[in-house]
Amino acid sequence: MAQPLIPLSELPPGRRGAVRELKLQGISRRRMLDLGLIADTCVEVLLKSPAGDPTAYRIRGAVIALRSEEASKILVESLA
Repeated sequence: MAQPLIPLSELPPGRRGAVRELKLQGISRRRMLDLGLIADTCVEVLLKSPAGDPTAYRIRGAVIALRSEEASKILVESLA
C-alpha cells in the first residue's frame, strides 16, 4: 500500500521523499521542473535554516534551497 502524500515542507531533515505531484503553476512550476523536480525524483531534506525557512534539499545531486511556501506545494511520498 502506498504512503499518503505529504508536502515536502513537512518532511523532517534526514528523510527522503519521491515527488508525486506539483501544485504549482506558471513560472514557479517551470522553475521546479527546470530544477529536476519531476515525477519519481528522489529529494533528501538536508537541513533547515535556524529560522526554519528556507530549507536545503538534495535534488539529483545538487543542493537547492526552497522556501516553505514553495516546498508546501510539492507533494511527496516519504521513503524509508
